[in-house]
Amino acid sequence: MRRTHLSRAALAAGPALAVGLLLPAAPARADSPLPLTAVSDRQTTVRGGEFTLTLTLTNPYDTPIQFVYQSVQETYPTSLEPGLKFTATACGTQTNGCSDNVHGGIARYDVPLAPGASSSFTITYTVAPDSACGATRIDFYSYLYYEYNGGLASNSGIVDIPGTQVVCG
Repeated sequence: MRRTHLSRAALAAGPALAVGLLLPAAPARADSPLPLTAVSDRQTTVRGGEFTLTLTLTNPYDTPIQFVYQSVQETYPTSLEPGLKFTATACGTQTNGCSDNVHGGIARYDVPLAPGASSSFTITYTVAPDSACGATRIDFYSYLYYEYNGGLASNSGIVDIPGTQVVCG
């Protein structure tokens, strides 16, 4: 009889142990909301037109933000739009600028970023004169990672960035 109780206990403990081992493997959530705002200067633009994204990082901590990595990439639905053509034509204000490859590149904020201070950068996109238009949208997302508290703490996550609709003009 003892073996039966031990077998049942082992069977019950097995799934609990497996769940316990898998829980720590879940991706970490941001320890607080990301202090990033993103705006587009236009909700619509025409073929041959342009629009500018402004991204602003504000330090909500009582220690400086000392390291920032940020990428800006088109969303998957945007990448699937047939005939959509646009390029980044200008990058950077109030920062050290962007890498040469804005899509997947690095925004170089001025760091350290003091407590309560903000730093912004802009990316201007130009839509090709022969680009698709109509219900076509250009949308972006950003992956943001930053460190603060002398590098002992960090936060990261993905932020949706509003883009613009390309209308026929």
